[in-house]
Amino acid sequence: MSPTELSADLVHTIESDRTSLSKDSFKRAFLDNLFYTQGKFLQVATHMDYYLALAYTVRDRLLYRWVSTATAYTDHASRTVSYLSAEFLMGPSLGNNLINLGILEEVRQAIAELGLDLNDLLDQEAEPGLGNGGLGRLAACFIDSLATLELPALGYGIRYEHGIFYQTLRDGWQVENTDNWLRYGNPWEIRRPEWSVEVKLGGYTETYTDAEDRHRVRWVPAKTVVGVPFDSPILGYRVNTANTLRLWSAEATQSFDFEIFNRGDYMGAVNKKVTSENLSKILYPNDETPQGKELRLEQQYFFVACSLQDMFRILQGQGVSIERFHEKFAVQLNDTHPAIGVAELMRILVDDYVLPWNDAWSITTRTFGYTNHTLLPEALERWPLELFRRVLPRHLEIIFEINDRFLHDVRIAFLGDDAKVRALSLIDESGERYVRMAHLASVGSHAINGVATLHSELLKKDVLADFHALWPHKFYSVTNGVTPRRWLALANPRLSELLHDTIGDGWIRDLDRLRELEAYADDPAFGARWREIKRANKVQLAELIAKRTGIEVNPDSLFDVQVKRIHEYKRQHLAVLQVIAMYHRLKSNPSAEILPRTFLFSGKAAPGYFMAKLMIRLITAVGDVINYDPEVRGRLKVVFMPNFSVTTGQRIYPGADLSEQISLAGKEASGTGNMKFAMNGALTIGTMDGANIEICEEVGAENFFTFGMTAEEVDARRRAGYDPRAVVESNPELYAVVELIRNGLFSRGDTELFRPIVDHLLTHDTYMLAADYASYSACQYEVDEAYRDVARWTRMSVLNVARSGRFSSDRSIDEYAGKIWKISPVSVPLL
Repeated sequence: MSPTELSADLVHTIESDRTSLSKDSFKRAFLDNLFYTQGKFLQVATHMDYYLALAYTVRDRLLYRWVSTATAYTDHASRTVSYLSAEFLMGPSLGNNLINLGILEEVRQAIAELGLDLNDLLDQEAEPGLGNGGLGRLAACFIDSLATLELPALGYGIRYEHGIFYQTLRDGWQVENTDNWLRYGNPWEIRRPEWSVEVKLGGYTETYTDAEDRHRVRWVPAKTVVGVPFDSPILGYRVNTANTLRLWSAEATQSFDFEIFNRGDYMGAVNKKVTSENLSKILYPNDETPQGKELRLEQQYFFVACSLQDMFRILQGQGVSIERFHEKFAVQLNDTHPAIGVAELMRILVDDYVLPWNDAWSITTRTFGYTNHTLLPEALERWPLELFRRVLPRHLEIIFEINDRFLHDVRIAFLGDDAKVRALSLIDESGERYVRMAHLASVGSHAINGVATLHSELLKKDVLADFHALWPHKFYSVTNGVTPRRWLALANPRLSELLHDTIGDGWIRDLDRLRELEAYADDPAFGARWREIKRANKVQLAELIAKRTGIEVNPDSLFDVQVKRIHEYKRQHLAVLQVIAMYHRLKSNPSAEILPRTFLFSGKAAPGYFMAKLMIRLITAVGDVINYDPEVRGRLKVVFMPNFSVTTGQRIYPGADLSEQISLAGKEASGTGNMKFAMNGALTIGTMDGANIEICEEVGAENFFTFGMTAEEVDARRRAGYDPRAVVESNPELYAVVELIRNGLFSRGDTELFRPIVDHLLTHDTYMLAADYASYSACQYEVDEAYRDVARWTRMSVLNVARSGRFSSDRSIDEYAGKIWKISPVSVPLL
């Protein structure tokens, strides 16, 4: 069709259902949005214009379902999950919404008939970097599943103007750049200024007696900011349910001061606007400085205070009494970031609605559930008392009161045990005094859950052992999951097509249906097609690697992949030691039989985390040597892919052969990348940690490469006295590897650059790399042997996919709904 013909079609008046899913209606709506929303005609429109016109066309169809959903929930006065999370790492929305509407291929065809390629338009979407990694991605999977299961829910978070930084490499070092994800706007959101709320910060409190002679406390803030909600519809798969993700943006109560401006202080006239908007400016400001800590605490309180006020607005709009707050809302705390919600709900109920303390506490504890996501003590948030008092003076008073009443019960339960009282206290009294946010969440919630079986057991035995001794009935285990819509149907269209052809498409909604693939695990024709799909995905990934890094990799090599946040406990440096060992073997014996491998790393290090940044530098430095050594060319390649994201993950997971999940046992709460890899047919090499244990149980030990100590063995080894230097020196291969790093092979002779890594490995080795190295190295030989047996590897890959049903976030949400939230589905009829 020519541009002239298209323009004629564009201005033609259409009298049809605006939100029809038919191909012809969709084409007309797309052209309408290009003209009336973008103000462009085809001769001058850009790919970004086309993307935005397509996004608005899809959004229209979401809005129809969104309004229908809100109407149904209001009519039913439905109990609602309020999922509070500081992170929502949603990923691009267009493709996922097309999958959930069930019109991906129809839209692809419609766009093609207009002379456009849908993939080109999908590539235009900026990814909202509103999360750091697993925590935010889990929240995104959960709200997808909540809608798919037709469960009433609201996701609450922060609309960060600049999300997590955009990572680039400069001379092999991580460089953090501003993430301008809102440069072209966000077509999926709607600003709701009519539901804005005010949030107080700082100041002081004062007591007074009200007209009814009641003792009251008034909070007199130092400043007030406005929280403005931005709503995005979250559509379930092939249902009419479209729940809401409500993200809060901070604005000043007065954005411009004319009096100050007229005095000539032009900067001062907008100062309040600038300082207020800092609250939603950036995800996780560096909290190495006092100012950064204060801003981070303010951020957490800001979105929690906004969200709770919003819940009270909904409560009153539906005519539900305050005393039934906990019946209307099940509020889930996604880690400790929103734990201040316990004190804030108490403040609202006691100060604003003048409920008696005991009544307010009963409502509060029946409202909240707390998900713990870590076994690392340093990751359990705590705030210095002075900082907390400066930012939230009234809340500190409330926390003191909660603690006083709680410790009274503790003293009765553990008669004469002062150590238990100190351990359970909401205030850490050792040295500088701190508010323990995990303790506040535990005391103020009716349910506490871990995110994998081992993690939940370690919470009960270690991290929250004293709380478990006091309240064993509060503890649950809900293993994490990931949504198959994004991580298989959308990310791996080739494999999805094979699944459709073989077992139908019911697996997208019921992932347990993948079990039907087991019957094809030994089918030669099916296996051949399976391998063709994996190789095509690897070719696509190789092209992306070349585009992003300039490094050419061989798609016929084994793609050995470790992509996740860079952290010492995740042990990227253990994988690097193994890479260097393979290189050393080849240099020592060029005829050695080593399976050709491409080692792919990706992930971001926290800006203030020196050792994590140094690990990235070590990975790139090892690549600089190996990739350009002619003696190993074609046999080993090392790649660090910058700026790992949801979008990048959607390309990496389908192309991976081997998934590296090598944390020190007892340190990884769950992991979800391990699930995405297995779901896409990669085999796992991993420790018995987090959800690895359950993946191994599901897929079968014979289809999983296990190595290393168990959590119990780690504890025993540490108690017996762990000497990492002795372990290194007793292993000739490991010793040689460490010496190569120490002597500057990977740093152009600079023996100081990687000295911190070497010194830590030899003297501290907190995460016990040396102790697990021999087992890890031996396991890698098993990987080589299995990969050389094409039929065996194919069978293992098929069974990993076939047995991954347990790791759907639909199963996780179904467990939360039944065990913790006590909510039921609500069917949504279209209006």
